Amino acid sequence: MISLADRNILRELASMVAGYAALPIQAERRDLWYKHNSLEKTRPVIFCDPENSWNEIIPQSSLICEDPLARAWEFGLRVSLFRCEKMKDDVVISPYFDVAHVHTQSDWGMHENIIGGGAGRAYTWDSPLKSYDDLNKLRYPEITVDYAATDRLLDEASGIFGDILTVRLNSRWWWSFGMTWTLAQIRGLEQMMLDMIDNPEGLHQLMAILRDGNNAKMDFLQENGLLYLNNDGSYVGSGGFGWTHELPQPDFDGKVRTQDIWGFAESQETVAVSPDMFEEFIFPYQLPLLKRFGLNCYGCCEPVDTRWRIIKQIPNLRRISVSPWSSIPKMAEYLEDKYILSLKPNPSMLAMESFNENLVRENLRQSMDQAKGCCLEVVMKDNHTLRNEPERAVRWVEIALEEAENFSN
Repeated sequence: MISLADRNILRELASMVAGYAALPIQAERRDLWYKHNSLEKTRPVIFCDPENSWNEIIPQSSLICEDPLARAWEFGLRVSLFRCEKMKDDVVISPYFDVAHVHTQSDWGMHENIIGGGAGRAYTWDSPLKSYDDLNKLRYPEITVDYAATDRLLDEASGIFGDILTVRLNSRWWWSFGMTWTLAQIRGLEQMMLDMIDNPEGLHQLMAILRDGNNAKMDFLQENGLLYLNNDGSYVGSGGFGWTHELPQPDFDGKVRTQDIWGFAESQETVAVSPDMFEEFIFPYQLPLLKRFGLNCYGCCEPVDTRWRIIKQIPNLRRISVSPWSSIPKMAEYLEDKYILSLKPNPSMLAMESFNENLVRENLRQSMDQAKGCCLEVVMKDNHTLRNEPERAVRWVEIALEEAENFSN
């Protein structure tokens, strides 16, 4: 049970969030996203997610609540308030407070041994699958939901926020169906690439297991009513939000299926792999999973311009990540106004010793100019530090919005 003192702090923060959620600007931003996601012509949509740098913007030392759960909820509310009061990008603040299921998920029957790391630091790992003779030791991960604990958590949230924000049970069970991160963990990053030459049959067998295990996961969630719509302010892909009237499907009866939601895959771990090898060893196993979804996103930090001829085969493909390592002119030529070009400026611009506004503006202007004619969103993410200067994120948004207005004019 969260203490009365912590409850009062949370209620005060929630009231402030609710006030911002009721402002007319939220409806305007929501309409912008709806048009943008349906490929209507709009100004570029701007989204800033400082990611690891949120810990500099809202350090743990600044939190007031004492209970660990209350502190986690406080952090989330303060993130929304910082966005409303200072950052002011195009993210919609909604009057909801989401609670996820209490659950556990088993591994694939073996897991890597982490070496180093902690507090966001670099690490390596010892991968467990030393030989493909041990493939029979793998098993599909299983999700176990603690429904009683989930009900208690939901009751606690409802008791604190219920008269201020709409409390919802809303779990997100995965981020990506790329599978190559799991592949690298199980087999090893270098070894999986060597396998493409030395043991292609074994690698195909392993990828088939990963594909089938992820399919089984989706089946379980769908059959047990554990999927939730993400056609609202839910984060989808590697940057962007799900606002769309195209989902769920016309025959939706209230029980969410995979075809009623956005899907996503990427393959950042195979940046050193040729397009042909990606097409042979990775894409055929991603495609059956992505075929299940009503709309799809693809890509994250990996350059996708050399793989476009392959990934464009994905059905219902809508949002494509164009990272700093992709060719913007090529992707603009490929995507035109038929897909969303999700532009990712280089996050190092917010991490340098000094914040160079002219460089930021020049980069944004050049990148937007190269994406002329596209359905464009600009997403600042993957930040590991702002040099303890939160105003860098604020100023980046201001500059990006200014350039977005100039772009549309």
